[in-house]
Amino acid sequence: MKYEKLEPAAIEETLAGLGGWTLSADHLSISKSFKFRNFVEAFGFMTEAALAAEKFNHHPEWFNVYSRVDVKLTTHDAGGLTDHDIKLAKAMEKAAARRAD
Repeated sequence: MKYEKLEPAAIEETLAGLGGWTLSADHLSISKSFKFRNFVEAFGFMTEAALAAEKFNHHPEWFNVYSRVDVKLTTHDAGGLTDHDIKLAKAMEKAAARRAD
């Protein structure tokens, strides 16, 4: 599958609608740290996000410690951000919202 790298203007516009996501200094990835009530909530988020990632065939770089999940999204094949990263970020936002306090 061919991935089209997003233009800088499209990245900035998209990030404005994705609260809490940060663009890396090299503009090749976005990241966010999600905080949950406990490990079960964090693991539930990761499970739901994993199902979305598998559906999109686009997988995150992530790290989990107890109730925190740090996520980094990029498309290595495209050498930067693509619409697949944005779709997965939006799916993660929905998964996190279901677990909000």
